[in-house]
Amino acid sequence: MPARRAVTGRSQEPRKRFAEELRSLRAERGLTLRKLGDVVGWDWSLFSKMENGETLGGPEVVQALDQYYGTPGLLLTLWEMALVDPTQFKEQYRRYMTLESEAISLRHYAPYLLPGLLQTKAYAHTVLGWGSFEGEELTRQVEARWGRHALLEGEDAPSFRAIISETVLRTRLPVRAEWQEQLEHLLTVGERRNVTIQVVLHSAGLYALGNTHVMFLKPTDGRTVAWLETSHSGQVVEETAAVNRLQLRYDFVRDLALSPADSRKFIMKTLEEASCEPSI
Repeated sequence: MPARRAVTGRSQEPRKRFAEELRSLRAERGLTLRKLGDVVGWDWSLFSKMENGETLGGPEVVQALDQYYGTPGLLLTLWEMALVDPTQFKEQYRRYMTLESEAISLRHYAPYLLPGLLQTKAYAHTVLGWGSFEGEELTRQVEARWGRHALLEGEDAPSFRAIISETVLRTRLPVRAEWQEQLEHLLTVGERRNVTIQVVLHSAGLYALGNTHVMFLKPTDGRTVAWLETSHSGQVVEETAAVNRLQLRYDFVRDLALSPADSRKFIMKTLEEASCEPSI
C-alpha cells in the first residue's frame, strides 16, 4: 500500500513542521525577523534559529507567538509534538525519550558526565562528538538534546533532582570559557523551583551507584521505571523489584550528598577557581 500523501504538502516530521509553520505565519504578515522581535518582545535571532530548526525555543515565547498571530494553541501544540518527537534521537534511545517527555518527576545520578537536561550546547557537542556523529548530524543531535531543556520550563514542568559526583565538576571542557558557561548554566537552572542539584564529594568514599548513570522516571500512572546508561548503550528497567533496589541505592547516595544549598556553594567555588586560572 503506498504511503499517504500529505494533503498540505508540508513536512510530517514534527520539528520541521513547527519551523515551517513559523516561517509561513511570519511571511503572511510580511514581517522581517527584526520586526517580529520588536513587536513580540524577544531577540530576533531566537526566531531565526526557531525558523531554521536550530532550536525549538521555550513555551513562553511560543505562547507569545500564538497570541500575536491569533492562532491560540496551534503553535504550542506543534511545539509540544516537536519536543517529544522520538525520531530525532537514535533508535535505541527513543523509548527513553518518550518516557522522559511524559514523566511528572525525574531523579538522576551522574557519576562522570552531566545529565543531558543540564548540558550546554558546548558540553553536548563535546560528548556527542566522541561517537559516530559529525557534521550536520552532530549539529542536529546537539540541537535535539538542547531542545529537551524545555521539559524543565513552564508551570507544569516535572520536578527534577540531579545528584552529581564531584568527578563531574572536576572533569572540565577543553575550552575554559565553555566550561565556565557550563558551570554558570548549572547555577541558573538550579534556581528553578522544580530543579534540585546536589553534589557527592570524593570524601564520601565508596558508595552504591558509583559508576552507573541512572534516571528514575515516574509517569502519570504512578509507577516508576529506571533508565541505566553507559557510554555506549542504555536500558529501560521496569521490573518492580529491580527498580526498588536501584531506588534504595539512590536514596543512600542522596543521604551522602551535600545539601542543595551547600552544593550550590560548591559549584560557585568551582566556577571561581575556573575563572581565576590563567589562560594558557
